[in-house]
Amino acid sequence: MKNILITCLLIATGITSHFGYSNTKINHELANELATITASQPMIPIWDNEKENILLEIAVTMYQETNLRSVSLDLLGTKNVNDIKQLELFYSTDNSFKTKSSFGKIQVKGSTSKISGNLKLSKGIHYFYLSISLINNPDLTNIIKINNGAFSFSKGKTTQIKISNKSNGQRIAHKLRVKDQDNVNTYRIPGIATTNKGTLIAVYDNRYEKSSDLQGHVDVGMSRSTDGGQTWEPMKAIMDMGTFGGKPQNENGIGDPAILIDKKTNTIWVAALWIHGFPGTHAWNSSKSGMTPEETGQFVLVKSEDDGLTWSEPINITSQIKNPKWRLFFNGPGMGISMKNGTLVFPAQYRDQNGVPHSTIVYSTDHGANWSVGTGAKTHTTEAQVVELSDGSLMLNMRDDRNNQASHLRDEFHGRAIYITKDMGESWTAHPTSRIALTEPNCMASIVAFDHPTKGRILFFSNPNSFNSRTNITIKTSFDNGNSWPEQNQVNLYGPNGFGYSCLTIIDDNHIGIIYEGVRDLYFQKIPITDLINP
Repeated sequence: MKNILITCLLIATGITSHFGYSNTKINHELANELATITASQPMIPIWDNEKENILLEIAVTMYQETNLRSVSLDLLGTKNVNDIKQLELFYSTDNSFKTKSSFGKIQVKGSTSKISGNLKLSKGIHYFYLSISLINNPDLTNIIKINNGAFSFSKGKTTQIKISNKSNGQRIAHKLRVKDQDNVNTYRIPGIATTNKGTLIAVYDNRYEKSSDLQGHVDVGMSRSTDGGQTWEPMKAIMDMGTFGGKPQNENGIGDPAILIDKKTNTIWVAALWIHGFPGTHAWNSSKSGMTPEETGQFVLVKSEDDGLTWSEPINITSQIKNPKWRLFFNGPGMGISMKNGTLVFPAQYRDQNGVPHSTIVYSTDHGANWSVGTGAKTHTTEAQVVELSDGSLMLNMRDDRNNQASHLRDEFHGRAIYITKDMGESWTAHPTSRIALTEPNCMASIVAFDHPTKGRILFFSNPNSFNSRTNITIKTSFDNGNSWPEQNQVNLYGPNGFGYSCLTIIDDNHIGIIYEGVRDLYFQKIPITDLINP
């Protein structure tokens, strides 16, 4: 009995191939039992515009041959069943589902549903998955959950479904950008911010020819939403260096954007790295010391003063902020902040004359007329995000190359590097949790602050919550300036391996938004803040 149940659980979770369990052995002790049914909800969202989403993965071990007549499902954990258009149950003898057939489908009208059909099931293991489709424009904060269920067979026999993770449910997500959409091979490097008017502005790389980093034909794309992320306007390219200097577009790539909202003026700033020339190379290695586009990467801005409807021509501020000895200097990516005193701050990174990377900040005290740069916070750190703490100091949350398993720099720690400055980057001190509090697979991450009416300044953080792979995109919460990140105040959004970059924004007093990478795609989700602070 125990061996059969373990086998079924392993089959349902897709790991039998690693252990070599046979799917044909049936324990004779169970000859008097009809079936064992195990199921799980995958850790992926339900896409709002897909005809078919997997809601349950089911393995059925039959000990007697009989006919399946119906499957009943309890949707009581779902926030709003009215968002569900249809449920359909698919069957296969192979858990790859290369060939499948429909057992039955139903239009959902309440919290309990019954899918009827007639399917002969022989002794052995059979595979099903429950598919769900949603109505047009469903509520993105909804959670779909199967609370309980049962398979009903001939002669009135019924077996309950054992759901292994039924407490989680699946959230609804929107595919903001999809590979090959608008003739763009790959969408990468998301940034997102909320304007004073509540408009969401998302920025990202349009990588037209391939998924690899600069140098290449890359522009900065922008998407805009005026209804909290429920719907999005068509994409616009807002940073495109064209054929500057007589060179082709694949030698004038601009990307890795970061976005910032000036809360005093509602001016939107976007920073990006422009590489001129250097064909067929990787900008990280090919950019050299110097100041001109022919020598080194350029720190470029654009701005919008009409809530993202129109955008300025590129503004090159390299001469204001770059040290000529540095080999490369550019922004975050992700997002910057507007401090309470009005100072604008972008996270940034540079490679010094020896090629060693450092995270730092770029800031303006006059609403973008002039820009200054801080010192390096820590060696061998790169992509960073910045947040203002309750005392007015700045926290720099950094990708640390010491987390690269292939690096000679690795040490006993494996987490985000976190440093504090109280003098706009002139000096830095390590935060007590640096390298030990936030799990890191060496990837970009995001951090934002939210002023709660009773709990004070709260921090939200997102990244792939894994040591070794860019899996399990998770939002975490801190109520004490990043000193702790309670496990109960975390939400796992996306389990599979992907490119892993993410960016957070506070949409309004009740919701947080996130854009994160799949594989060549960008996904948007909207999470009630109460799900994080009062789970």
